[in-house]
Amino acid sequence: MSEAFCAGWSPESTTCQKTGHFACKGCLLVTYCGSTCQKSHWPQHKIDCKCPVGKTTWQPQWALQNRMPDFVRGGVGEQFGGRKYLWGNMPAYDVLKLVDNEGVAYDGPLTLLFAASGDLRNLFKTLAELPESYTGTVRVTLNDRDLDVVARNIIMLLIALVLEDAEEAIDCILHFWYSCLIRKSHYEAVQARIRPLIQDVCVKIKAKSPGSLQAKTWKLGKHSLRLVLTQSTWTRLLSYMDLPQGLDGSKATRIRQAVTQAESRVDYRDRHLLFFSPAHRVAKTRFWKDGLLLPFGASRDDFVVPNPTFFSNANGWPMFDNADPLSGWTLKEIEATSSGQATADLYGKLSKHIHNTLKSFLHRLYSLRAVELRFLHVDAVKLPELLGESERFDRIEVSNISDCGYVGPHQTVGLLAPLLQTHAMNPHATLITLFMNAVDENRNEQDEILEMSPDGPVMRTLIKYMPPTRRLASKNDPAMIKFISSKDYVASHDRYFDRFVEKFKLTEFGHVCGVTMKNKHTIIEKWPYILRLQPDQKGAQEEFDRLLRSSTSTKERYVEWKRIVA
Repeated sequence: MSEAFCAGWSPESTTCQKTGHFACKGCLLVTYCGSTCQKSHWPQHKIDCKCPVGKTTWQPQWALQNRMPDFVRGGVGEQFGGRKYLWGNMPAYDVLKLVDNEGVAYDGPLTLLFAASGDLRNLFKTLAELPESYTGTVRVTLNDRDLDVVARNIIMLLIALVLEDAEEAIDCILHFWYSCLIRKSHYEAVQARIRPLIQDVCVKIKAKSPGSLQAKTWKLGKHSLRLVLTQSTWTRLLSYMDLPQGLDGSKATRIRQAVTQAESRVDYRDRHLLFFSPAHRVAKTRFWKDGLLLPFGASRDDFVVPNPTFFSNANGWPMFDNADPLSGWTLKEIEATSSGQATADLYGKLSKHIHNTLKSFLHRLYSLRAVELRFLHVDAVKLPELLGESERFDRIEVSNISDCGYVGPHQTVGLLAPLLQTHAMNPHATLITLFMNAVDENRNEQDEILEMSPDGPVMRTLIKYMPPTRRLASKNDPAMIKFISSKDYVASHDRYFDRFVEKFKLTEFGHVCGVTMKNKHTIIEKWPYILRLQPDQKGAQEEFDRLLRSSTSTKERYVEWKRIVA
């Protein structure tokens, strides 16, 4: 991935230098190698550069039409589109933090369990951030009950282990992961190098009963990948590498756009755009339209094949309309990633940031003694039974299955805490639970009223960040919508989570299970996305604005559990 693409490049060009040296001053989204390319590309680029959402005067449609927005009157549900979570909705983090726990000198084996893995962002980031001093063996078990998630993860890790060219592997993984369409070379690589591995197993187990568990381990260099799936699931796995009959790039794009650009959802999209700069609004609109995770000025011409992992059937787009690759990564790190002179190219920065993470991940694969990967496809509550009594892990990450709407805190801790390494074997062994809904579930109507009080601490603090610059026309004024939508970012949620802990007697229950909630977190902060600065401190406004641009809530609470010393 070059530092910057010349947006005017084309295969027919004879004068283009391909690398961009200066940006379009109107939007800072694209770069050019020289004035010749800029002039020739202007008829195409002006559509984006001069589009309405890129103007400082842009207003949501509900404001222009002087009406109540759909999300206020409840005319359209909050969720729209498919029900799959194929991209992370929380920023990736390193689940080991080896230097702060076992220590930089540690070189023994490490065992990790991602009990409800979702996508691979946490695995990639964890291995990418291992200190260079660590050269030991890492054993990873990844499980998810959604086959769409498991199949995509298997394909991407096989790409990483099988393709010899690192840049080709990175490009292929990135677009299988995030792009609606992929290059023909991506599709051909998977058909030629990955599909035969699965096909060979399917042939050998064809006579087995559909529900029987069948295992296969591939030795790939010094690493290994093991799949434990039912016979019928092995057969279904093949479908994630094949395209439905009659599906081409144009039809796939229309299927996706029916969700991401649905007219009935315009108010929801406009509400989201309220928090972004004009150029970032243009970038977001572009991604909603084409679904390709590329620098803004990069050519889309090669992306013609539907991504089969999104379209294993042609019935619709599998994710919600607000699913966004940005949600799985830390916005501060994304914005700090260089995109050359195209400093406003938000999705270009994201693609480069993920590219860098994957590059570091592959580097660590090459330098580690061995990485042993194992995939399972069961409900997380069945893991202890499937893994057996002898399995022990240095880290167990469970996403938010500990929320009450899923497995719940008692069952999650009760079933999975016994799988931690004993304190004698590793005093740093940790179970990490995420609670995304506990705050809302333990906040009542009286709390809401107090937070909305004009003289209360929440509103007084919010006004420091968002002082009124004019008289607001009505409750549907975009400025009012933006103000009210921001109140959760300055409120303290500790008391609500404390209610949750008391309600479920988590402290006492943890002791029954032989674990305790860590007072001081050593892997991820308890409230990782709250404001750290006071309103009058240097950088506070930038911190607040960045938080509004991210889709991360300040209500997410992590709990780290460790073994109690006997």
